[in-house]
Amino acid sequence: MQKIVIDPLTRVEGHLKVEAVVDGGEIKEASCAGMLFRGFEIFLKGRDPRDASRITQRVCGVCPSSHATASALCLDSAFGVNDKIPDNGRLIRNLILGANYLQSHILHFYHLAALDYVDVTAVADYEGDDPDLLSVKSFIKHGVLAPFIPRYEGDYRLSPEMNRAAVGHYVKALNMRRLTHEMSAVFGGKMPHNAATVVGGVSSDAAGDKIVSFLGKLKAVREFIDNYYIPDVLAVAGAYPDYFEIGKGCGKYLAYGVFDLDSNPDLTKRKRLLPQGAATAELTVEDIDPAGIAEKVKHSWFEDSCSAHPSKGRTVPAPDKEGGYSWIKGPRYNEEPHEVGPLARYVVAYLRGEKKVKDAVDGVLSQFKAQPTALFSVLGRHAARALEAKLVVDSMEEWLLQIKPGEPVCVDYELPQEGEGMGLVCGPRGALGHWISIKDGVIDNYQLVVPTTWNCSPTDDAGRPGPCEQALIGTKIKDKENPFEIVRIVRSFDPCLACAVHVVNPKGRTLGKYRIA
Repeated sequence: MQKIVIDPLTRVEGHLKVEAVVDGGEIKEASCAGMLFRGFEIFLKGRDPRDASRITQRVCGVCPSSHATASALCLDSAFGVNDKIPDNGRLIRNLILGANYLQSHILHFYHLAALDYVDVTAVADYEGDDPDLLSVKSFIKHGVLAPFIPRYEGDYRLSPEMNRAAVGHYVKALNMRRLTHEMSAVFGGKMPHNAATVVGGVSSDAAGDKIVSFLGKLKAVREFIDNYYIPDVLAVAGAYPDYFEIGKGCGKYLAYGVFDLDSNPDLTKRKRLLPQGAATAELTVEDIDPAGIAEKVKHSWFEDSCSAHPSKGRTVPAPDKEGGYSWIKGPRYNEEPHEVGPLARYVVAYLRGEKKVKDAVDGVLSQFKAQPTALFSVLGRHAARALEAKLVVDSMEEWLLQIKPGEPVCVDYELPQEGEGMGLVCGPRGALGHWISIKDGVIDNYQLVVPTTWNCSPTDDAGRPGPCEQALIGTKIKDKENPFEIVRIVRSFDPCLACAVHVVNPKGRTLGKYRIA
């Protein structure tokens, strides 16, 4: 029996520690731990409620628009205007969030996960004139290999030609991310941390010149997704078909839905591009009830009293708590761990019979002669993310052309002295919920339950490991010195520890053993 400790696991946002106990070449136990503490819920207390949509974006610079949207929905509810959002406000919110989705998905595949499959050193033999490849070759020639190393060795299967093409696309993807940030800034004012997503709609006007500017950038990104992103994901899947069988996880999937198509005040019934639902690996789906959400903290460094529904939740750190091993809480739905993210959204949409989703998924499954259950895997997560990028980029052009310049973008409101609100949406990494309680005109309580809190949650009070931990347990490890399987599984969830945890504990934890991956 041997313990593999990867601390920190790199190419994720934030600081994640992964431990795996291997016996007979198989992972028997696994833990994922967030090693920093997030205190946003504490310092929001006592502030003007309208500050929440500005401050919560600072939770993460990668997906701030998700927090802006969840917070605005939360405030819409608390202020009593959640059924009064003008169409222009709804559409522009979708466009700002959609641009951030595209940036995040491109970032994840090319700049975080792809290096687990692509051998960058193949560029050393490149003899062509592609400037992107020549720039990388120059770095390799002079021994400057970061950020491509350190890395594990021994399981790179793409042909030299495919490796070189993927490296070139890695560089092109940097420019695509720049364009998506510019798209966010067209209506959002700036990126990261847009200034436009506010209670009641948006603060940005619906000017025609903005529509034209946004559309030009959108078309370039759309071409990249069609001609590079999706083909590259399929190429990786063709070279690593065994990863359709690896990393299943907990077998339960939760999606709050995303991209509003109407203003139904009940967020669990609001029509959205990707619908709400709770699904299973047995291919069942049902409606969601937010009352079933609760956070567990038995193995988290928080006081036991913090276990509660988020509307009643508390954030009281307990760094010396016996049995604790993570600063991440343990969200559960109906007492069970649930995976969230693109895979969860696509499983729910597929089972709901959404035609565009079903046609796209069936097309990929047909290409690999696979059944729908193959989605519950490492490659299933990558495929869902790429297909979702295609769906979002296509839908954004439709939303853009529905904007009516000169018409209202925001509804008037009054600041309530008392109120409660809930904002449910899906960020790129999954189900995101904000809850607020207002007393005497200020925030009395604010709680965030974010995607990586779901996916990388620790074992709960009933002994059930979190989704990422379950995805690791049972995995065969071919080479304990180069445990590709571990990092590929974990990175397929696209963890964002920036959302899940934050401020450094100056007293620290055990820091004597490091393994960089």
